[in-house]
Amino acid sequence: MAQMKPRTLSGFMELLPAPQQQMERIMEILRQTYSRYGFTPLDTPAIESAEVLLAKGGGETEKQIYRFQKGDSDLALRFDLTVPLAKYVALHYGELTFPFRRYQIGKVYRGERAQRGRFREFYQADIDIIGDGQLSILNEAEIPAIIYETFSRLGLKRFQIRVNNRKILNGFYAMQGLSEQSGDIMRTVDKLDKIGPDKVRTLLTEDVGLTAEQANEILKFMAIDGDVLAALGQYRGRNEIFDTGLDELAAVVENLSNFGVPTENFAVDLTIARGLDYYTGTVYETMLLDHPEIGSVCSGGRYDNLAGYYIDKPLPGVGISIGLTRLFYVLGEQGMLNPALPTAPADALILPMTEDLGPAIRLATALRAGGIRTQLYTEAKKFKAKMSYADKLGIPYVLFLGEDEIAQGKCSVKDLRTGVQETVSPEEAAEKIAAGIAALNEGPVIVE
Repeated sequence: MAQMKPRTLSGFMELLPAPQQQMERIMEILRQTYSRYGFTPLDTPAIESAEVLLAKGGGETEKQIYRFQKGDSDLALRFDLTVPLAKYVALHYGELTFPFRRYQIGKVYRGERAQRGRFREFYQADIDIIGDGQLSILNEAEIPAIIYETFSRLGLKRFQIRVNNRKILNGFYAMQGLSEQSGDIMRTVDKLDKIGPDKVRTLLTEDVGLTAEQANEILKFMAIDGDVLAALGQYRGRNEIFDTGLDELAAVVENLSNFGVPTENFAVDLTIARGLDYYTGTVYETMLLDHPEIGSVCSGGRYDNLAGYYIDKPLPGVGISIGLTRLFYVLGEQGMLNPALPTAPADALILPMTEDLGPAIRLATALRAGGIRTQLYTEAKKFKAKMSYADKLGIPYVLFLGEDEIAQGKCSVKDLRTGVQETVSPEEAAEKIAAGIAALNEGPVIVE
């Protein structure tokens, strides 16, 4: 049989065991954090009917979606986790309790051009809160607290959650008589951080068709800083949508301290609009202050009726998403993944030194029952090869079980990091290893 050269498709991430352990650690912190806020885990199918996934799509989504035929079925791989959520809520509306709070960490697929840091298959980590008919603004105020808790537990300190409200933008453009061009204006203004105000001004006049005066007024508005809410007060009373958005933004800001978000990790930023049209209220983007080139690492916002394509009921929601695969890739590139945290598949490796393996098997069983991740090495290799196996995997403890140890009812435990070896009882070995592993796991996943 002719051999085929193994390869991984371009745009698909495949990790070696050690970085996979780092990725799993990040996922576990996300799960724990989201659960603290009362979100339930959810998993939806990776494959859906194409008409379900494209109900609100078309355009760029239809170009990038992986779509295929199986018999008479027109199928597609999910493009994100939000549209499948909308379908799920519509399908199970009568069985769910609202507000429905869910988190989901799963792979999504986009057939875009693969490039450095961008993937065709990647993990997203989403949370959403869905209301039945209405949804309190306090849910939108709680989202920054969840973002803050998540990134703080990962080990980050220098990050900023930037918040705006789409109603403020829509109301402002309506004041300028630019409602019809608002979508194009928002997409252009979104490039401010990347290309600067002069180039944005040129795009607004040449591509969007605004006058120089209109472009200048927009850039002046976007440049408001300091006490943004107070500055926005000068526009109050000129547009009802604007006033509603300002009230909502004020409610979010006023509740941040109650939710435990420090002022240095939060800012109102009028340039934040988010590119997706379904956002209708509060919008969020989160930036790493020392790595602005990464862009937003967590984004989302409020939407009023995402499930309207599947059910005739208003189901407003608010949610955020972390592009987990891209974030992991960038953190690795920047050297920000903590190399001191253990990535070994086991805490301890038992090396039997006698032909009778019964005592070694019983020791492994006892350690596992005590919560110690334990491997039993039974291959017919030389001692040096066995020790090399533990060293290459980074297993911190090796246990030797020879005739003397068996006769004494003990085992020898060697700490491979310090070289210290002790002969102790199995109970003492479990305590020693558990304490050592707990100390190794104390550091953050991400280091700045």
